[in-house]
Amino acid sequence: MRTLIVFVLSIVTATAALAADPTAQKVDQLFAAFGKPGSPGCSVGVMRNGRFVYKKSFGYASLELGVPLTPHSVFYVGSVSKQFTAASVVLVAEKGYLSLDDDVRKYVPELPDYGHPVTLRQMLHQTSGFRDFFDLIALSGGSPAEIGSPAEILKLIVRQKGLNNVPGAEWNYSNSNYFLLAEVVQRATKKSLAQFAAENIFQPLGMKRTLFFDDNTLVVPNRVAAYDPGKNGKFLVDWSTTYDLVGGGGLMSTVDDLLLWDQNFFTNKLGKGTLVQQLQSHGVLNNGNQINYALGLTLGEYRSVPTAEHSGANFGYRSEYLRFPKQRFSAIVLCNLSTAGPVGLARKIADLYLQGDLAPTSAPRVSSDFPGPERFAGTYLDPHTKTIYKFTAQGGDLIGWGEALQRVAANQFYDLQGDIMTFSSNNSVMHLSLPIPGELYFSGDRVQPLQLSAAELSRFTGNFLSEELGTTYTLSVERGHLAVKVPNNLPIPLDAAGPNEFYSSDLGDLVFHDDVGHHLSAFSLSTQASRGIVFQKVN
Repeated sequence: MRTLIVFVLSIVTATAALAADPTAQKVDQLFAAFGKPGSPGCSVGVMRNGRFVYKKSFGYASLELGVPLTPHSVFYVGSVSKQFTAASVVLVAEKGYLSLDDDVRKYVPELPDYGHPVTLRQMLHQTSGFRDFFDLIALSGGSPAEIGSPAEILKLIVRQKGLNNVPGAEWNYSNSNYFLLAEVVQRATKKSLAQFAAENIFQPLGMKRTLFFDDNTLVVPNRVAAYDPGKNGKFLVDWSTTYDLVGGGGLMSTVDDLLLWDQNFFTNKLGKGTLVQQLQSHGVLNNGNQINYALGLTLGEYRSVPTAEHSGANFGYRSEYLRFPKQRFSAIVLCNLSTAGPVGLARKIADLYLQGDLAPTSAPRVSSDFPGPERFAGTYLDPHTKTIYKFTAQGGDLIGWGEALQRVAANQFYDLQGDIMTFSSNNSVMHLSLPIPGELYFSGDRVQPLQLSAAELSRFTGNFLSEELGTTYTLSVERGHLAVKVPNNLPIPLDAAGPNEFYSSDLGDLVFHDDVGHHLSAFSLSTQASRGIVFQKVN
């Protein structure tokens, strides 16, 4: 009895100490907005030297049932899953079932021969060139909330006749890579990714509430629902009980369980001892340049201190796992509200706990000589990748990807990943360049739409079929613009970038082609994640 009393008193004492911690109180303030009644929110874990220094939840796991979030709440963590898929592949390789340098067609022979082998290592490092299946579904007129079975997704990937790039030549993030890696694990080991990871990662580490959700009939205790903001302070449901694809996502876990995963980066208990080193090895392009994407982890810096991290987003779930290896410090933020912003919140947590380790923040010198954001607003097109970036000016800010971009200098801004975009003017044409470690990721001019007559536009009208997508687009002239009707969507107006090229930030870039008789016969559609999809004219 005396032991029980001492144990209870120790818990009360520890809780009181945490409550009195001024740093913890500042973290509380970061998440105070989620503490209002009837709001979704976040579960937060801060770890140092393999133990929690802060653990708390804010908001509700289910608004319908009035159930609050706790550290035991099971979140869908989106692409944070990728490091667990990568770990499974490494452990499968350690067992001798495969090599990371194998051609993926050794295990998935139905994939087309693209003229170059695509290795598992290239897929792990996101340099394979496989088009992103989420993108392909959207371009087909489908919805991620209504994605079919893994067999249907595999058929969609197999139908693709081209790649985004020569394997190993460029870094281009694609969920297809990790979806296919899950398939490789199953075919190599005769065990599903869910089963293999449970036996070789989750059970050995004691992660009792973590699983790859590959069966939508499973009951998952403490599962968290997800939401979007609605009108008048209300919230809208945004989650799925039927989505059960794994590999690129699909992991369900808790703040408590992710502490156990975090500890393994220092204790290295799994497999034969190579796992931690391999997960944190930079990818290398064909030209020898090193990139920041490792195996399901991005290796970078925050305020001059090395980091390893990955975020996740699907439906209304948002997650961030940010680790500072040298400081043995990690911040985990799991949220069930689409606007929560866990990436920024995790960095603010680091600001509080690592003040003595992080370089001072260098806010840009404010100057009235700086041009206003409208100087850089507009649509930019990279002629190589056919990627389109669009920026607007609003309230004194340059807006990109739905967020106000932080200014670095007169003509420089951070993108959402912390890389620096530089705007420059040459012969009155504004140019944007975005270098990332290992490559020039974007380089393109601001495009000014050409004014084409209705007669000129009519040449491009008709129905066009993509066998790769199994979808027909209808092109017509509407209100002086060429417009594309994607199934299940309203017509999308296009602007002309050239005599045979059109673009829209809502769709992508279309380049039209003539046959040998100089008759318009096809167009190729490119987005950032899926380049060169061919549509043949059918009437």
